[in-house]
Amino acid sequence: MELKQLRFFLEVNKEQSFSKASHALHVSQPTLSKVISQLEEELGMKLFDRSTRHLRITEEGKTMLKHAQQVIRAADDMERVADEIRTHKKGSFRFGLPPVIGSTLFPDVIAAFQARYPDTEMIIKEEGAKIMEEALLEGSIDVGIAIMPVETDLFEVHPIVRKRLLLIVSSAHRLANKKRIRMEELRNEPFLMFQRGFSVYNRVREGCIRSGFEPHIIHESTQWDFLMEMAKKNLGVTFVPETLCQKADLAGVAVLEVTNPILSWDLAIIWRKNSYPSHAAKEWIRFVLQYFQP
Repeated sequence: MELKQLRFFLEVNKEQSFSKASHALHVSQPTLSKVISQLEEELGMKLFDRSTRHLRITEEGKTMLKHAQQVIRAADDMERVADEIRTHKKGSFRFGLPPVIGSTLFPDVIAAFQARYPDTEMIIKEEGAKIMEEALLEGSIDVGIAIMPVETDLFEVHPIVRKRLLLIVSSAHRLANKKRIRMEELRNEPFLMFQRGFSVYNRVREGCIRSGFEPHIIHESTQWDFLMEMAKKNLGVTFVPETLCQKADLAGVAVLEVTNPILSWDLAIIWRKNSYPSHAAKEWIRFVLQYFQP
C-alpha cells in the first residue's frame, strides 16, 4: 500500500467522481481507476459503488476513509517536521477564517502578527465555519477560527470571543420599536440567511426549531452587507453577529436582541487533535490567545 493510493482514494471520495478527481490530481482517468482498483484488491473490498449513475462510497469504504485520513495527516506532519529541521526556516501555515468573522475581528490581528513576524507566511483560506472544520480534519489547513460548540474529541479548542447574534429588521418593520423579542415572534417572518455551510445559518435555524417552527427562508447569501440591505428594504429579517453591528451602517434598520433562546456567537481558535502544528502556526496560536485575552 502506498501513500499515493490513499491520496487518490481521498480525492475520489472528495469529488465523488473519477473524472473530476483525475483532473484535480493531474492524472488520466484510466490511471486513477487502476490505482483505486489496485488498492481495493490489496484491501480485499470495494471502496466505491460504481453500479449506479452517481459514484458512491461503500460502507467498507467509509471505514477505510477514516484510516486513510489519519495516515495522510501523519505523513504530512512528518514532512512538515522534516522540512523545519532541514531548513531552520520560520515557516508558513494555512489559516482557515470564516468570512463573517474575518471582516470584523481579524484584519487588525493579522496586521499586528505580520508586523511582529515579517518572515512568516500566513496563507488565509476563507470558508464557512463548518466547511473550515472539515478542511482541518482533511489537513488542508493547519489552524482555524470556529464558532462554538466544536467537537472537542476532534479538535483542540481555545475560546477567544463571546458575542451574540442580533436580529436586523427594517425601521418600517412591525417589530422595529422593540428592544427585545422572543424567537417565537418570528414564526411568520421571511428569513434572509447566511448560506448553508456558515455556522450562523445552523445557529439561527436551530433556534427557530427550538421555538417550534421551521424558518421560512427566502434568500441565502455569503455577504452580510447584502443581507442587511435586503432587511433595510423590509424584504425579510436577518441575524448578524454582534461585531458586525458595531461596524455596519445601521441607518434604516433596527437592531433587536432575541431571547428564548439567546443565539450565542462564541468564537474559538482550533486545530486538529493529535496533529503537529508548525512553529509558525504555534506562534500564531499564542499570538491570537494573547491578543484576545480579557
